[in-house]
Amino acid sequence: MAYENILTATDGAVGIITLNRPEALNALNSRITAEISAAAAAFDADPAIGALVVTGSARAFAAGADIKELKDKGFAEVYDEQLITATWEGLMRVRKPVIAAVSGHAIGGGCELALMCDIIIAAETARFALPETAIGTIPGAGGTQRLTRIVGKAVAMDMILSGRALSAAEALAMGLVSRVVAAGEEVSTAIALAGAIAKRSRPVQQLAKEAVLKAYETHLSEGLYVERRLLYATFALEDRKEGMTAFAEKRPPVFRNA
Repeated sequence: MAYENILTATDGAVGIITLNRPEALNALNSRITAEISAAAAAFDADPAIGALVVTGSARAFAAGADIKELKDKGFAEVYDEQLITATWEGLMRVRKPVIAAVSGHAIGGGCELALMCDIIIAAETARFALPETAIGTIPGAGGTQRLTRIVGKAVAMDMILSGRALSAAEALAMGLVSRVVAAGEEVSTAIALAGAIAKRSRPVQQLAKEAVLKAYETHLSEGLYVERRLLYATFALEDRKEGMTAFAEKRPPVFRNA
């Protein structure tokens, strides 16, 4: 499929999506979000791909929503169009691990896009902010919900109500990102991590992702119940038997993704 606002590539078993609207600092409009979702869904369905990386440019991962597209819309129009959900759902349905490689601005919708990913690798130059209240609206692609679950109420309120931006170091300290690397190394680090993830059993990785997301989305007792059921499910996999047998025999496992 040909895309106008993103670039797609593969590196071994890693699918790579690069936002490519440099004239707008990768600002997110309905076209680019639809393309991100379509590309992510295509990689998710590709048996040769085991993990995804989403990235932008050195200057900006994504500098928020495209305000020019939104400024003249009214309630009835955005409600009828299902603004945000209509074009983001493809990314949120991806079952394979998704890693964001963030450099520069991850502002508004750009920050929310990163939050939708499972792991965030940040360059030292990365900045994360949700400043929507400064233009008379609020985050609407999960920012008020995902950010609060990660950094807690106080920091989320500070960021959303005042527009405070977090540096990469602050984001790491608060658990928003998993690693901070030197500028220019974020994409290669993310691809290397995605490649390592993709070498493991893909059904097991998907079950593990599902279990972690359940912890993120629900209360402890339900999460523990789901975790046990997913653990039991791994015992139906050839990969589980191979992994444990290889460990006992002190050799590398050979996973068949089955």
